[in-house]
Amino acid sequence: GRGAAAGAAGDSRRQRSLGMNMEADHMVVVMDERATELQIETVVARLVELGMDVHRSTGVTRTVLGVVGQTRPDPGLIEMFEGVHEVLRISEPYKLASRTFKPDNTIITVGDVRIGGDEVIVMAGPCSAETEQQVRTTAAAVRRAGAKIFRGGAFKPRSSPYSFQGLGEEGLRMLRDASTAEGMALVSEVMDISQIPLIEKYCDIFQVGARNMQNFTLLKELGHVRKPVLLKRGIAATIEEWLLSAEYVLSGGNTDVILCERGIRTFETATRNTFDISAIPVVKKLSHLPVLADPSHGAGRRDMVAPMARAAVAAGCDGLILEVHCDPDRALSDGAQSMFPAQFDRLMAELRIIAPAIGRSICLEPVARRGWGS
Repeated sequence: GRGAAAGAAGDSRRQRSLGMNMEADHMVVVMDERATELQIETVVARLVELGMDVHRSTGVTRTVLGVVGQTRPDPGLIEMFEGVHEVLRISEPYKLASRTFKPDNTIITVGDVRIGGDEVIVMAGPCSAETEQQVRTTAAAVRRAGAKIFRGGAFKPRSSPYSFQGLGEEGLRMLRDASTAEGMALVSEVMDISQIPLIEKYCDIFQVGARNMQNFTLLKELGHVRKPVLLKRGIAATIEEWLLSAEYVLSGGNTDVILCERGIRTFETATRNTFDISAIPVVKKLSHLPVLADPSHGAGRRDMVAPMARAAVAAGCDGLILEVHCDPDRALSDGAQSMFPAQFDRLMAELRIIAPAIGRSICLEPVARRGWGS
């Protein structure tokens, strides 16, 4: 017993001699504005030598190093290195998603589209690919109205095993052909690790649905891909749990994570979900990641999608993801919450009035107008 205790004490002393503190919080190392590349690399090398994972974020004026791991360096030791301005502890359980780690907004570039900048980006399309004509007609309609990214599902996680599950690779091919024809990027849902290579072949953005927000095995694997991940909030998830799920992707090395508020389950039964618009400014304050809103799932009713979309833009979301169908009354999935193209057209016109009022823009280039419908 005494031998074991002495050994443990020796291990503890050795950790202290290396500058390690087992109880310290995770931290960020803020480099000086004039820090040289050699100084930054020296600090990174020392942290790695101490057994830490280091995530570098280079801003306009400073470089910030996020330090994560089971054991943490003593902040006092790190502050002694040349080029270090200060060391800050991160109190939040999520580290890389925190504004403490990266004060500036993250902007994710997909082709010529910038998500998280001044422009509010609209993603629109059918819940799922059904036929070639349906996909092509809807893609052309949303593009004419001002959508920048085409959305559509080929693998559908449905509550009932008897509901339409999607067309698989054939659906992905339809969606890719339509988005390419209209000059749009494509976002589609991934449900399982086995689907990643196939979806990566066709899509520009991986979408993780609400049911998979805490599928940590999937999130870890998406941390290794080099395409953006759109992470929807779980139906009963707190904001902290949502950001911790984003942390799984970020910690794997994929820094292009887009958050999406899509409504949560409450005691209210008048709508499919309760659209938590307050989550948008809350998350914008806590995290540097772009935040989208999904009023289609948030309300679950076609007549409520436009009011919720207007409110989300006014609340500061960086973009919208909306379900639009050329014939929603005959849709194989989510027809009740899918907008007619004319409704989407009118909504885009309304958003062009709202966005400038809060210092944002939407759909900068001219669009072809077909008139407003009901």
